[in-house]
Amino acid sequence: MYKYFNLILLLLLPLTAAAQYRSKVWSPDNGDGTFTNPVINADYSDPDVICVGDNYYLTASSFNCIPGLPILHSKDMVNWEIIGYALKSLYSGDRLKESHFSRPQHGNGVWAPSMRYHNGEYYIYWGDPDYGCYMVKTTNPAGEWSDPVCVIKGKGIIDTCPLWDDDGRCYLVNGWANSRSRFASVLTVRELNVEGTKAISEPVIVFDGNGTENRTCEGPKFYKRDGWYWIMCPAGGVPTGFQLAMRAKSPYGPYESKKVLQQGKTSVNGPHQGAWVHTEYGEDWFLHFQDKECYGRVVHLQPVDWSSGWPIMGKHGEPVITYRKPKSASTTIVNPVESDEFNAPELGKQWQWHANYNPTFGMPTAFGVARVYTYKVKEDYKNLWEVPNLLLQKTPADKFTATAKMRFTAKDQNQMGGIVMMGLNYSALVVKRVGDEFQLQQITCIGADKANTEEVEVLATLKPTAKDKIDYQPAIHEDIFLRMIVNDGTCQFAWSANGKTYKTVGKTFTMKEGKWIGAKIGFVAIEPGAKTNRGWIDADWFRVE
Repeated sequence: MYKYFNLILLLLLPLTAAAQYRSKVWSPDNGDGTFTNPVINADYSDPDVICVGDNYYLTASSFNCIPGLPILHSKDMVNWEIIGYALKSLYSGDRLKESHFSRPQHGNGVWAPSMRYHNGEYYIYWGDPDYGCYMVKTTNPAGEWSDPVCVIKGKGIIDTCPLWDDDGRCYLVNGWANSRSRFASVLTVRELNVEGTKAISEPVIVFDGNGTENRTCEGPKFYKRDGWYWIMCPAGGVPTGFQLAMRAKSPYGPYESKKVLQQGKTSVNGPHQGAWVHTEYGEDWFLHFQDKECYGRVVHLQPVDWSSGWPIMGKHGEPVITYRKPKSASTTIVNPVESDEFNAPELGKQWQWHANYNPTFGMPTAFGVARVYTYKVKEDYKNLWEVPNLLLQKTPADKFTATAKMRFTAKDQNQMGGIVMMGLNYSALVVKRVGDEFQLQQITCIGADKANTEEVEVLATLKPTAKDKIDYQPAIHEDIFLRMIVNDGTCQFAWSANGKTYKTVGKTFTMKEGKWIGAKIGFVAIEPGAKTNRGWIDADWFRVE
């Protein structure tokens, strides 16, 4: 049944929106003063974190997903919630680039960002491998951010991080993308103007990992501590590497380096790339990612010991799994939101589109549902890799069940809509109009990025339960419940007509990550590009359990 807003619901909405979200599938806070890694069991790759007073703010790579540059907030670095995004689109004010990102640009866009607080303002810098180094800023991380400013134009510049020195001068360190520059494994430093908006010197190579175990050195973060300039960066490869710390008495080096975190005898592969945080309680911590293949890069928290003069992370340089929580005045347990009742006049902060947003993709409604319109694909359509209106969120755990209550309205032949597990390989459970009936189908593609075609399995035939009284076009107007059951890298679909009894259908699908991101879950709605009215999904709710 539709959930129409009445006066009482409108009065209660602010209270509901303010409630702390508790995940049913992963919470790192053990409730006894300890936590268990990962502190965020979702794909927040290349995380950077800053401490401002007793508040912590995290951002991460978002690539082509919009809105971009997620902003998360915490009081203890264990319990996190999504409070907004710094980017509404790529790139506001530049028509050519905005048009470019109106189509899915998998793996492009926002690479490893850095966040800094300087003179009362919050800054985020990132490298776009095709266009250069960009920056946005704000005085309120949960509010509006400025339009992107291009700080340095050029291909190959990635993983940028500024440092405002004690004398007000600003320096920038960055890595290089071999796919664009045809060289990599070097870090460079240059000076910016004091506003941090443009380069005023040429780059200088300050570290070279070529020909050593420090290959693939990238993702640097710039700090200053006790008169030393510190660059902390990963090396050795994404799933297999380690964390380096390097120090010098000048921002231009020469730097001496030391390995400060590695897998060792633990199960945490590739522990590296993240943020050193010094808290107002005098403690030091390091947040980093771990590559978990189809689940993406999840976030871990490690203690840091500076007693040797170097930031030795974890326990003697190896990751901890369970540890005491950082000192904090907060005892609130809260997790990044996953489920959505679609009762607000805006989409939940967990949702992202696969390209710059267009209202024809879909919209929230005043009726207690979110609407996703069928996207008109090209005549030579191959697969969902080219579809921008996928409404998706990150996978929240290794094991979970996601169920959507929805209605599908079809205005013409071959329109379809449903739920999808999206990656380089994908599988979707959709309702599709065929003739004057509907089919429940599983649509699977292996090698979507290679323009491979889909495999379709018809699972059931559904009769239209109502017809459009004006246009006499078949439409499903009764609710249907679609479900995905995720278990250690596999996905099994099920469906129900009443929300009580579910039937498992289709083949078990082996999940696959996307381009530089983990597999994502959510809604799909497409149709051939005919000159007809669009169909649509009305999603009543999406629940993760």
